[in-house]
Amino acid sequence: MKGPVTADSGGDGTTTALWLRIFLTGLVLWLATVVVTAWTGNSNLVPTVVLFGSFLVPVTFVVWAYGRGRSPEVTVERLFVAFVVGGVLGVLGASLLESWLLRPSLLVYVLVGLIEEGVKLAALVFVTRHVVRRATRDGVVLGATVGFGFAAFESAGYAFNALFTAGGLSLTQLVETEVLRGILTPVGHGLWTAIAGGALFRAGGRVTGPVVLTYLGVSLLHALWDSMSAIAIAITLVLTGRPWQFELLRIGRVPHVTQWQVHVYTLLNWAGLIVISLVALGWLWTTVASARRDRGILSQ
Repeated sequence: MKGPVTADSGGDGTTTALWLRIFLTGLVLWLATVVVTAWTGNSNLVPTVVLFGSFLVPVTFVVWAYGRGRSPEVTVERLFVAFVVGGVLGVLGASLLESWLLRPSLLVYVLVGLIEEGVKLAALVFVTRHVVRRATRDGVVLGATVGFGFAAFESAGYAFNALFTAGGLSLTQLVETEVLRGILTPVGHGLWTAIAGGALFRAGGRVTGPVVLTYLGVSLLHALWDSMSAIAIAITLVLTGRPWQFELLRIGRVPHVTQWQVHVYTLLNWAGLIVISLVALGWLWTTVASARRDRGILSQ
């Protein structure tokens, strides 16, 4: 007789259909809210735009991850705590540490990466402190959930700030910010913390050498991601810079850039982000594949 269908086995596709329904329903509601807000000019609807746009993609990916194979340790309640409590603790911790430690310097992006990945990992340790059996795959799912929670609350802040411009409130700028961050969310905070969470659970929840190395690695990916725009500008100047542009930079003035340089910068920036994303995705795939092999060996 067949046993009950669970999300671990893939089941009848119910969980898969759920994340898609959540995304499509949320997208329609967000679009409707944007249209009505623009049509009526009702500022009371702005918080709805901010929250829907900031949380839609992170929540969708958490539901998707929930149905990709997990143990009974990963319950809906635990996911909720990881997303909300872990996400908020991460944002608060990062805000405090960055206000205390960050100063303008060449290492600012490195410090941001170390701080934000550190507080997310600490939040994951806190919200999973009562987990008894620790499987690598569960660490990936719960780590991703904490990361997506962090991303959702952070995106809400960026969207809120984008609303205010010198010319007044700008719904267009808010929407553009949410769309861009929504597109990039799957290869950002959730992905990096998923990798760190897999390493943490593979080590039984202890901070071992491999966990520290993983933390430093994802912090480096984070730093490269944040600094990609500056890196692309520097490479563009090295490849296409004119003597008069370097002279203006030498005296502290911002030179005018050519249209060709704008195209080169855009290409380099997006190429860099794609490479960083592919490296992170490959790392995550290796982590999950290794966990699957280990589970196969133990079951023999």
